[in-house]
Amino acid sequence: QAPKLEEQKSGSQKHKEDYIPYPSIDEILEKGSPYPLIILPQFGGYWIEDPENLGTPTSSDSSICEEEEENLSPSTYGYKLECKGEARAYRKHFLGKDHLNFYCTGSSLGNLILSVKCEETDGTEYLRVILRSKVKTLHERIPLAGFSKLPSIPQIAKAFCDDASGLKFNPVLYPKASQMIVSYDEHEVNNTFKFGVIYQKFRQTQEEELFGNNEESAAFKNFLSFLGDTITLQDFKGFRGGLDVSHGQTGAESVYTVFRDREIMFHVSTKLPFTEGDTQQLQRKRHIGNDIVAIIFQEENTPFVPDMIASNFLHAYIVVQVENPEADNTAYKVSVTAREDVPSFGPPLPSPPVFQKSPEFREFLLTKLINAENACCKSDKFAKLEDRTRAALLDNLHDELHGHTQTMLGLGPEEDKLENGGHGGFLESFKRAIRVRSHSMETMVGSQKKHHGGGIPGSLSGGIAHNSGEVTKTTFSPPVPAAAAKNQSRSPIKRRSGLFPRLHTTSESQAESRTRCDSVSGAQKTPDLGHSSQEMKSETSSNPSSPEICPNKDRPFIKLKENGRSNISRSSSSTSSFSSTAGESETLEEYDSVVGTQPS
Repeated sequence: QAPKLEEQKSGSQKHKEDYIPYPSIDEILEKGSPYPLIILPQFGGYWIEDPENLGTPTSSDSSICEEEEENLSPSTYGYKLECKGEARAYRKHFLGKDHLNFYCTGSSLGNLILSVKCEETDGTEYLRVILRSKVKTLHERIPLAGFSKLPSIPQIAKAFCDDASGLKFNPVLYPKASQMIVSYDEHEVNNTFKFGVIYQKFRQTQEEELFGNNEESAAFKNFLSFLGDTITLQDFKGFRGGLDVSHGQTGAESVYTVFRDREIMFHVSTKLPFTEGDTQQLQRKRHIGNDIVAIIFQEENTPFVPDMIASNFLHAYIVVQVENPEADNTAYKVSVTAREDVPSFGPPLPSPPVFQKSPEFREFLLTKLINAENACCKSDKFAKLEDRTRAALLDNLHDELHGHTQTMLGLGPEEDKLENGGHGGFLESFKRAIRVRSHSMETMVGSQKKHHGGGIPGSLSGGIAHNSGEVTKTTFSPPVPAAAAKNQSRSPIKRRSGLFPRLHTTSESQAESRTRCDSVSGAQKTPDLGHSSQEMKSETSSNPSSPEICPNKDRPFIKLKENGRSNISRSSSSTSSFSSTAGESETLEEYDSVVGTQPS
């Protein structure tokens, strides 16, 4: 094992010897002032923005979102915020306008979502297209001058991705699809930011020294008031940036501002809690160390090294050094550094990079901070996290659009469940509502017939008023003159008061029906009863929409008797469902005895 360790050490030493390191901070301090604002680590890993190199003012592979296009507060001095234009393109160009959405399942690039619309500008027709894949979102406007007809959706997708195959698109048929798509597109849009602010005193070169500063000089206080407003954290209602606003565990105050409709919370090292005996000051580092961009404020000429602070999240630093802090012409010297995999970002530093204390410098600094974080999100570490998030969200959007489209076409799982006899869904609810309403109407009509003609219970009728009246009049009721029937229909019915006012009335009508049935059983002849039973059977079988009524050829009244109770109990709109069924059962038993005594 010892030879292996020696080989590893010798190999690492050779690697370091092959690499010419940058001078260390100790060597720089020994040479004396003036010092540079930023010193690169000995073995690199960072870049420093050169004010004289104007070739890289903005980050690569990014779109500059004009403030006028975003409908945000405009820039006073022309500094532009850099963001992904594709994230806001659907809201601006498609939402609320005529367009078509398509989804593709299982292509060589995975699931795809495509939006297309036609538009005309200055007499020229264009086809605006947004293609979303797991890798990225593409947004283009294609002129239609050279096309005799509109290209197909697979042809459009092929033009964006030459190596794509298996492009079978389906239209999105869902009224709320646009809101789902815009939510996916804008998941990358961030309107809240948190930045660290670290106070570095003269010749401080260690992380413990930076986080151990408690006193705020007048120059540092002026700079904080220049950045934003000092707010009390207790019960603060704005963006808190991870700070405690209920129990005061992250300090009593902080610095907050709103810039171009974006909320910014600053994690100021001197305002975060200080712990005695903790050299690392973890209460401070756990907030600033989890930020992506930080400001290093220097009151005197002192170099800063990016690897001075150990953090996996901090990717960019903006160093601000005050000049003439006590004079009226206070100025700030600025330098910018970031990790190697972070693309450059604007606005570019002027040459020399010195700003007078003014609103213009504040707009430059805040714009630079926001653009720095957006650029850091394109670094390798954050880009991998973003790719995984985008892929998961795109697959979820694809599945939801496909499911809703199938449901709108009647091909979804809910429709299959209803076809197999399941319960639930819109169609079943609609049927149930119609069925209940039908039973309620039958009960009301039957109740009126009972009071007027004294026939069979209304809930057992077939649901057709004139047929039910005909059966009752022919079978069970003696002939009544028209004038008498008219007077009888006009005669008032005395109702008793109580919790269920129809309870006693129904019982009385059932008693009258039983009395009439006794008289009819002795007077009626066999053909009449046979005729009435056939009419009853045809009456009940003529209403297929009522699942409770199942006619029986041999004994038709048995099924009616059994289903009469369930029909009464399921009629939710009739108060007669609370009445006793004892009298009704006796009546039906008497009907059975009448049918059984007649010769076949």
